[in-house]
Amino acid sequence: MADQQIYKQGLDACAANYEQLSPLRFIERTAEVYPQALAVLYGDLRRNWAETYDRCRRVAGALVGRGLRPGDTVAIIAANIPEMFEAHFSVPMAGGVLNAINTGLDAEAVAFILNHGEARVLLVDPEFAELAERAVRISGRTEMLVVDILDPGFDGARRIGQLSYDALLAEGDADFDWLLPESEWDAITLNYTSGTTGDPKGVVYHHRGAALNAMANIVSWGMPQHARYLWTLPMFHCNGWCFPWTIAANAGVCICLRAVRAEPIWQLIRDERVSHFCGAPIVLNMLANAPDELKVFDHEIKVMTAGAAPPATVIAAMEALGISVTHVYGLTETYGPSVVCAWKEEWNERSPEARARLKSRQGVRNPALGGLMVADPETMAPVPRDGQTMGEIFMRGNNVMKGYLKNPSATEKSFRGGWFASGDLGVIHPDGYIELKDRSKDIIISGGENISSIEVEDVLYRHPDVMEAAVVARPDAKWGETPCAFVALKPGRVLSAEDLIAFCRQNMAHFKAPRTVVFGELPKTSTGKIQKFILREQARRL
Repeated sequence: MADQQIYKQGLDACAANYEQLSPLRFIERTAEVYPQALAVLYGDLRRNWAETYDRCRRVAGALVGRGLRPGDTVAIIAANIPEMFEAHFSVPMAGGVLNAINTGLDAEAVAFILNHGEARVLLVDPEFAELAERAVRISGRTEMLVVDILDPGFDGARRIGQLSYDALLAEGDADFDWLLPESEWDAITLNYTSGTTGDPKGVVYHHRGAALNAMANIVSWGMPQHARYLWTLPMFHCNGWCFPWTIAANAGVCICLRAVRAEPIWQLIRDERVSHFCGAPIVLNMLANAPDELKVFDHEIKVMTAGAAPPATVIAAMEALGISVTHVYGLTETYGPSVVCAWKEEWNERSPEARARLKSRQGVRNPALGGLMVADPETMAPVPRDGQTMGEIFMRGNNVMKGYLKNPSATEKSFRGGWFASGDLGVIHPDGYIELKDRSKDIIISGGENISSIEVEDVLYRHPDVMEAAVVARPDAKWGETPCAFVALKPGRVLSAEDLIAFCRQNMAHFKAPRTVVFGELPKTSTGKIQKFILREQARRL
């Protein structure tokens, strides 16, 4: 064995050969190399990378001038507007930790987050002024600096803060000498889980993980320089899956969008030649079912989807339009996408249906993830690679969170045997690709048999009249639980529960088919996820 000691003498890390990893370097480089390249597009607004970098440095300097200390939290409640993008750089440039808050939460939940994260500053989009005002009042954080983002594109804006974002910007200096973090392990952002089973948990990201996952996005997606990226995914959701930092590294274009609706998305795709966008399967389904006259484009488009296992039919519908789908998987705790369904050229020879089925699998670790396995949650023993044996999905690596803020017991529970326990159940196929079967809480146990709600939903989506579907457990005196399907039909379609149940029985084992079908609109979060906890409560009352 070679003696490694010769490589340890006189070969120390120093300022010339080592610095802390941080995504802040991305915007600095891009502003230097491509200063005149378009960076941000929002309505009639156009800003290049030099202007965007200057604004970030000004805000960072102004925050420091107002007393922000390293490690202080700066919260923001905003849609996907330019100021939200800038905050992903300006706040950490000032040494702060950015807390982008879910705009779909109620005032009580926002107040909890402001207090739990000890926010020193709150940036407020005018659309959410009323929500923010109530949350600040409930939180009692009277010493917190509240800054109004004034958006001329939003009617009815009102002021609740001590100053405007533009006034804060004017206080700063474009030559502000921002610093890298003392340690790449320092916190860069704070993100809260949905909190549907109690108070939300604060997930802490570090500079190293943010930088690595941002670059992994480019590699996983094969993104060319200067990608034109449309913000359909909320930037408050896992920091937009790290894409604010990805677009800076890519020297791309951030095409901002306040409201996620089919018509403006298709219009921007056509007029601004969008090349890439991300979204939950619900968003893809909405776009695929939009009127045909909207779906007009003549360039290559790639979409990345995650958030819930996408039905193969939704993937097939997007690809039939000529939009290439990349399926990724992850959690708030893993910086968003940490697993990708890496595509193989030989799969191109398969039928469209077979390709869609392959793409609906969650896949393999992305370039930043150190380890991925499906294992028995009790013994931590990996399950066989047979595509059948169910286990829990575990991850480890640089793109796993630091832990839960002020919650060591929850952190300890999620880190087991050197792995992060996802709480998701799945299988691993012979080729090493994992496939999600359910959240552990969503598995339906009927007569002692495990039924995957995702499997049932996949069949429901195959029916030509079904627009959206979600399956939950309904208590049953005989079987313990039975599948209950909540279904939204496509406009103008009529379908009976009996016919839909019969369709399911024709396409899967009878015991897995829904026993109950409820038609109507499905409750969703602001990120497009179907709120199954509401449906479970409805099913219990049926």
